[in-house]
Amino acid sequence: MIEALTLSAFDRAAASARPEAAAAVQRAVLPPVTGAGLPGVDAAAPTDFGQIMASFATGVRNDLRTGEAASIAGIQGKVSTQQVVEAVMSAEQSLQTAVAIRDKVVAAYLELSRMAI
Repeated sequence: MIEALTLSAFDRAAASARPEAAAAVQRAVLPPVTGAGLPGVDAAAPTDFGQIMASFATGVRNDLRTGEAASIAGIQGKVSTQQVVEAVMSAEQSLQTAVAIRDKVVAAYLELSRMAI
């Protein structure tokens, strides 16, 4: 089901992490992410903000797919109810985190747009 959907925002975030797509944009290098708890983020290497967001979006997409696959397998009787609940709760938590980050990014953009130049 998730595979059939076009996750355009996630796909755009993943595309922005490609160097050729963002070569003209000057990037600020962030310090290494350690223990941030973001799914898919490599804590060992320093990355830029676009790469962190692309990794996070990929992790959220994978969690949603896993939750959906577990739900379908649960309906078919292939996995236990506990496994379905754990997968769905993980997907829900990832989605809520993504929505919260999106809200913060939108709020920051609106704040910047209100600044006098």
